[in-house]
Amino acid sequence: MAWQGLATEFLQVPVVTRAYTAACVLTTAAVMELLSPFQLYFNPHLVFRKFQVWRLVTSFLFFGPLGFSFFFNMLFVFRYCRMLEEGSFRGRTADFVFMFFFGGVLMTLLGFLGSLFFLGQALTAMLVYVWSRRSPQVRVNFFGLLTFQAPFLPWALMGFSLLLGNSIFVDLLGIIVGHIYYFLEDIFPHQPGGKRLLLTPSFLPLPTGSCYWMIQRRTPITCLSPRSSQDPHSSELRQDGGQPLRPVLASILP
Repeated sequence: MAWQGLATEFLQVPVVTRAYTAACVLTTAAVMELLSPFQLYFNPHLVFRKFQVWRLVTSFLFFGPLGFSFFFNMLFVFRYCRMLEEGSFRGRTADFVFMFFFGGVLMTLLGFLGSLFFLGQALTAMLVYVWSRRSPQVRVNFFGLLTFQAPFLPWALMGFSLLLGNSIFVDLLGIIVGHIYYFLEDIFPHQPGGKRLLLTPSFLPLPTGSCYWMIQRRTPITCLSPRSSQDPHSSELRQDGGQPLRPVLASILP
């Protein structure tokens, strides 16, 4: 019964968050039993000369062996990927998938220049950065030690990685790519002479639900889920598609 309840809860998670989290967990499980990390890391020579194209994907799925670092990264992947998908990307599944694609391509190119082999942590930093910039009024409680505005969260995480003895270049790569996406999607279209450059290809899955993204105004937007769209009076004007228009105290822990 406990497993059935857990499965039911997991199936209620938005589709992109559910798919990416499951892929990360299954990849780690496969490494424990079947595969070696050497079969997963990004290697341009093996990708383009040996046609091991799966490395373009698996380099974003492996977060290391089971341990504190793995669970820490999974926590942030699940939490902030879900908050984005249920927030500013609510009803915009295709746009969310395209953000993953845009970030993945850019990280792969920059990671090649910086000789980075696993990019999952960079993708996590990108998700956190985009969420934090779209939720500037949210206050974040950092492990019960510090409370600050959401835009400071990516830098706090980078400092935490440094304290753990990890390289900050992967986190910095995610922040840079996240800022590029945020600038092109949220800032540049509102500048004089600016326009939206990141157009989601039509072949990506259509969004489910009705969400009206106000290109001319950064906030607010109105999102209706399929259930609430039957009752217009149940909708609520929201900032960034998910957070009501009021400051929110959030914690990085569930």
